[in-house]
Amino acid sequence: MTDLEARQARAARLGRFATTVVADALDRMGVAHGIHSIWRGARLCGPARTVWTRSGDNKLVHEALDLAEPGEVLVVNGGGDLTRALAGELMARKSQIRALAGFVIDGAVRDRVDIEALGFPIFARGVTPAGPFKHGPGHLDRPVAIGGVCVPPGDFVLGDDDGLVVVAADEVDAVCERAEQIVAMEDEKRRSYDR
Repeated sequence: MTDLEARQARAARLGRFATTVVADALDRMGVAHGIHSIWRGARLCGPARTVWTRSGDNKLVHEALDLAEPGEVLVVNGGGDLTRALAGELMARKSQIRALAGFVIDGAVRDRVDIEALGFPIFARGVTPAGPFKHGPGHLDRPVAIGGVCVPPGDFVLGDDDGLVVVAADEVDAVCERAEQIVAMEDEKRRSYDR
């Protein structure tokens, strides 16, 4: 099994769970706050390709997109800035063609309706019609902070309608085992309520 196949298998296993279950499996750690899907029903799960950019500037986001591998999630620390969008429909379309799992942006995006029509999952702090600058500076493949959580490159990001959870790459299997136990326990509680 190649490294890519191994990452994809781990993403598929982790992606079966709701963020609420994974957050419980992590003892409520690793939850990114203030960042949500820009359209209802979006889900993503995959290893992070990280970007740290100056507020309102997406030059390095474009560079990361060109380097990203299938199944990766582009995780961008945009400083939480909501005045300029760091991604929009054209970047989402390119990302979808390159088979990325989605975007997480601690900042703003635009073209919400068009992105939803594509079915491409983007999680962000907000939405604005204003476009970005394209000058830099920034950094690729370094640990970044999003929603109060540190995300090193390669850590796994899981997102759904409840929000985002970050799981360390070397903890994915253990977290999935714990999540399976939580699901079984919750299912038993549901059955007991129906008796």
